[in-house]
Amino acid sequence: MKTAITGYPRVGTLRELKFATEKYLEGGLSKAELQDTAALLRKNHWQTQKENGIDFLPSNDFSFYDNMLDAAVLLNVVPKRYHDLRLDRLDEYFAMARGYQGANGDVKALAMKKWFNTNYHYIVPEIEDDTRISLVGTKPFDEFTEAKSLGITTKPVIIGAFTFLKLAKTTGNKTPVDFAADVITAYAEILNQFNDLGAEWIQFDEPALVMDLTADDIILFNKIYSEILLAKGSIKVLLQTYFGDIRDCYQEVVSLPLAGIGLDFVEGQNTLELVKRNGFPAGKILFAGVVNGKNIWRNNYDKTMNILAELKKFSAGIVLSTSCSLLHAPYSLKNESALADEYKKYFAFAEEKLSELAELKRIMSGDRPAEIPEYIENARLFKASRFHPEVSVQAAVSALEQEDFIRHPAFEEREKIQKALFNLPLLPTTTIGSFPQTREVKSNRSNYKNGKITFEQYTRFNQEKIAECVALQEKIGLDVLVHGEFERNDMVEYFGERLDGFLFTEKAWVQSYGTRCVKPPIIWGDISRSRPITIDYIVYAQSLTRKYMKGMLTGPVTILNWSFPREDISLQESALQIALAIRAEVLDLEANGIKIIQIDEAALREKLPLRKSDWHSEYLDWAIPAFRLVHSGVKAQTQIHTHMCYSEFSDIIRDIDDMDADVITFEASRSDLTIINVLNQCGFKTEVGPGVYDIHSPRIPSAEEIKIALFKMLEKTPPEKLWVNPDCGLKTRGNAETVPSLENLVDAAQEVRRSLQP
Repeated sequence: MKTAITGYPRVGTLRELKFATEKYLEGGLSKAELQDTAALLRKNHWQTQKENGIDFLPSNDFSFYDNMLDAAVLLNVVPKRYHDLRLDRLDEYFAMARGYQGANGDVKALAMKKWFNTNYHYIVPEIEDDTRISLVGTKPFDEFTEAKSLGITTKPVIIGAFTFLKLAKTTGNKTPVDFAADVITAYAEILNQFNDLGAEWIQFDEPALVMDLTADDIILFNKIYSEILLAKGSIKVLLQTYFGDIRDCYQEVVSLPLAGIGLDFVEGQNTLELVKRNGFPAGKILFAGVVNGKNIWRNNYDKTMNILAELKKFSAGIVLSTSCSLLHAPYSLKNESALADEYKKYFAFAEEKLSELAELKRIMSGDRPAEIPEYIENARLFKASRFHPEVSVQAAVSALEQEDFIRHPAFEEREKIQKALFNLPLLPTTTIGSFPQTREVKSNRSNYKNGKITFEQYTRFNQEKIAECVALQEKIGLDVLVHGEFERNDMVEYFGERLDGFLFTEKAWVQSYGTRCVKPPIIWGDISRSRPITIDYIVYAQSLTRKYMKGMLTGPVTILNWSFPREDISLQESALQIALAIRAEVLDLEANGIKIIQIDEAALREKLPLRKSDWHSEYLDWAIPAFRLVHSGVKAQTQIHTHMCYSEFSDIIRDIDDMDADVITFEASRSDLTIINVLNQCGFKTEVGPGVYDIHSPRIPSAEEIKIALFKMLEKTPPEKLWVNPDCGLKTRGNAETVPSLENLVDAAQEVRRSLQP
């Protein structure tokens, strides 16, 4: 029995790629130096996998920004506006990912969306009607050859043709089907070139197959692969799926002339049953995704062995694999010096998952698995009781009643009360919460954490930054202010550190998009709030201004979704525990005179099941009430805001309205404001603030650009319902970009506001 992984993290154990890329983009590193850093990381990753005995090592899973963007460049799917910049290929690539504003022109970045049900964001390829899809790049071939020069034979990984077409956006009159023939030709050429290079295997990633498929989808999939595989020659093709099961197309997949099929036995609810009911074809290798690629808990070998025992009845050729790419897991526990061994023994990050695959291989290869030391140790771990329940927390959740999830009075009445109380102008301007996290801000936090300064010094610095931020916002002319969040690191980690029941890591970074990494906390036990979290700084900020100051909180579903969750209780139970803790903070803010409270649910859609039939029963029926529980106890005069990040909202927009917030802001600047049409069509009652400019790009939007966006919004949205804001927090931007962008935002809003007055 052999082992494989679907993909590996790429930013480096200490985020070396992140820092090198950012330095290159700032002009402080040459292209050659950036490429050297990338080559060293790839070498280290391959060697780590080889040392851990992985038999099928991936290549081309590396990326400077995103693998979907890599596939687009490989296939010549580069919109004309980026070609017209006349940049070299690497800078054109970054222009597509981040936008460009300089001597060669001014263009926005491509759209960005969540990668299925993860916190990773992918760049959406944009196919214009005159796009000629063809193989023009060399990246996969270069990296395969690079590994080969190190004495390592890899399995190249390419985004599958079907998934590429399903996720790409067509901008003209043509549909994805119209580009199928060119895509087939390009992928056939990929196979031809890898045959020439002597590749033994190639992996085509097709996660789109785990979603609801129509009859037309299945016809397109069959057409693509029946033709592409004619060019496979001597190369063995692995079709890899993950994030679910392929119930809609199992028979079609196993009928194709594939050498291997990768199935997810972790998130694929029906995967084992599909194999048992339909069998698995002889002569094909089953790459069994039995090690969780997304969570950080140790694998339960006994459960995994039971799955493998069942699979052996149907397949003689099984490769042990991860359920998905390890991109979604931190690098290694080796970097966690502060985490006690009593905790660490329960965890497996990416490198430890390699060891788990090796141990499972030894266990499954022996005649008496139960006598193998690794199995005995694992069984002992899972038999031990690690969890000490908090009876009061569990009792509070059990005592919840239906009325606890309903806010009174109804939205329409609250809206009238708040309009009269706040007396804000039409198109009120605000920001989403954070202001730039400069080096001095990060240093202040680090110095306090490392004991170099006192709590009083740390607090005084933050208060000075808050005062500067408030003064800046008043000078710019924003209507509703924020305190800037200078005391906070990541929005989820900050709250997790102040709630009971969480564990924290030092260097367990996970890539979110591009050079942005997050360090998710670990939910270890029952969650509760033992003391106020945000009150002091928010009340101080409000004391500095007569304008309204927003209290800034992270919502329960986002805290859950952006943490590594427990596996011994349901997600619903964890969400309600967190909701009760944040509810206490909301009521304390209100009691301290804060009239506007923003409870961000940036990750609301993240754990939405990929199958529509499961949306409500498995997720929305508890996720939406969890948010309502947080704010249902406030007065009518208190205005509740929430914020949501890049996702496809149109199909759950009514559920979002049911969150019963007073104002919702969306990341919308990369989506051509399509959210506005959806809100209009469904009669959305909540006031809205679709982001008018993209904070994930260094571009500074002009006032005219924002004004045009606002007029487009007003075609579908009543002015009394519309707020004006950037599309996310500003922590990743610099002051040099933030200040003029906000000045242009306010100028545009005021000009449009004047045009609406009689």
